[in-house]
Amino acid sequence: MQNESLNPPFPVFHAASEASLRNLPVNLFGSVMGLSGLALAWRLAHGSLGAPAVIGEAIGAFALGVFVLLALGYAMKLARHPQAVRGEFNHPVTGNFFGTIVISMLLLSAVIAPYCASAAHALWTLGAIATFVLGFVVVSRLLKGKVDASHAVPAWLIPGVATLDIAVTAGHEPSMAWAVELNLLAMAVGAVLALVLLVLIVGRLVHQPPLAPAMTPSLMILVGPFAVGFLAYTNITGSIDRFAALLFYFALFMFAVLAPKVFRPSINFSAGWWAIGFPMAALANAALKYAQLRATAPLWTIAVLLLGMLTVALAVLTVRTLRIAFNGKLFS
Repeated sequence: MQNESLNPPFPVFHAASEASLRNLPVNLFGSVMGLSGLALAWRLAHGSLGAPAVIGEAIGAFALGVFVLLALGYAMKLARHPQAVRGEFNHPVTGNFFGTIVISMLLLSAVIAPYCASAAHALWTLGAIATFVLGFVVVSRLLKGKVDASHAVPAWLIPGVATLDIAVTAGHEPSMAWAVELNLLAMAVGAVLALVLLVLIVGRLVHQPPLAPAMTPSLMILVGPFAVGFLAYTNITGSIDRFAALLFYFALFMFAVLAPKVFRPSINFSAGWWAIGFPMAALANAALKYAQLRATAPLWTIAVLLLGMLTVALAVLTVRTLRIAFNGKLFS
């Protein structure tokens, strides 16, 4: 007779797997954003500083692999636990993190463009459509009224920044006759939406209690509208003028203000720490582009320091995320 003591581990393992799948956080796609931005920054460093090309391309391949794994996992979550996904999407704070999915698609389109233009075009088009849909949903929600002011947190900026990223990543789509008008539409929606939401968020941060410690890393998102705005604006105009310089310097100022508030040992690690990745990556990319134009030692020093900080930060986040993924705390 078969020993029944051998049977329990299988249903227990299955239940644990289902629980992990149900708790897969959508904000984990922020890792793809950060890694993709890092890959693009190292690609810029290769062209301007002579950094080894293999670094940026390897990071880009890793970002693509992470996206595929997360996309498969979240698709399974949607199929098996649609109510959990619906709950995340309808949440006044968590719902904004669905913007990390569409931003990841836009950034990865730029990462893979040198290797497969048709795949990059398809991914960018799908990402652009999804971004506009998300922006429409977000604005529609806000205009319903009776929104709790305490929910005005930095994550609200993600859909606006996502729209700006359409203009940032459209540079590899020169064959599209309508790309110019689409970029202008994306810049208009993203810039105004980010500006309006930024006012609401700053008002909440000034007049209400501080964010919970677990949400503190998301303060770095406040750098995003200005750093990404710089990249989007320069992509549209094809030059770096004084207005672009103002955007870059204010992004740099905000980073200097927020870094001491975010990088504190008292804040426990969680998947929410990936919120720092893409804003820092956008700033590093902006710094490299601006330094390449001005070609001064101080600006090159700032650009290299930002790239180094970004690389170290994302390396630490990757290792720590893998650690809590293997011990189960990531999905608890």
